[in-house]
Amino acid sequence: MSAAAAEVAEAPPKGGGKKKLIIIIAAVLLLVLVGGGAAFFMMKKKAAAAEDGEEGDGHAPAAAAHAPKHEVKPGTPPVFVPLDPFTVNLADKETERYAQVGITLEIDDAKTGDTLKAYMPAIRNNILMLLSHKTAAELLSREGKLKLAKEIRREALMPLGIEVEDEEDEEAAPAEEPPKKKKKKKKAPASYPVKAAHFSNIIIQ
Repeated sequence: MSAAAAEVAEAPPKGGGKKKLIIIIAAVLLLVLVGGGAAFFMMKKKAAAAEDGEEGDGHAPAAAAHAPKHEVKPGTPPVFVPLDPFTVNLADKETERYAQVGITLEIDDAKTGDTLKAYMPAIRNNILMLLSHKTAAELLSREGKLKLAKEIRREALMPLGIEVEDEEDEEAAPAEEPPKKKKKKKKAPASYPVKAAHFSNIIIQ
């Protein structure tokens, strides 16, 4: 009886030991699987980040270079913003003359139109000041109208904090400067949110 009792007493520890061993092995395998999965996802994320970094390095400078130019996709139709007509006294000294001028601004998109509306009082003030310094002869000539259109565009952009370089100075300066400096002044034309100013009518009396 004592020998049988001893065998019965020794049996549970052996079974319990095997179960513990199986549990330990299962836990180790689970840890290995979890660790391997985590390492796999980490490596995958690093690879994706590296690819994004390479793409960013390749495209970021180009985007930064074109950011202030307000580039528009080819084929996108322009947006026109008509302004209320301007009636101003001209700068003629011989006789009192005034002009009624209709102006339409050509812009790159509708968003720019909303921005212009917010600054419209300042834009109209700038254009009125510009027109009041013109004479009837300047407004009647084709050259005078072309010059005025460029000046109106410049005055419309000023309230937005955008300064347009004087194209006349750029054209006149190279004539007196050496040929080497001409090449330095030749730059790609900048694209501004206000692309042009168009006249709907000019009446001078």
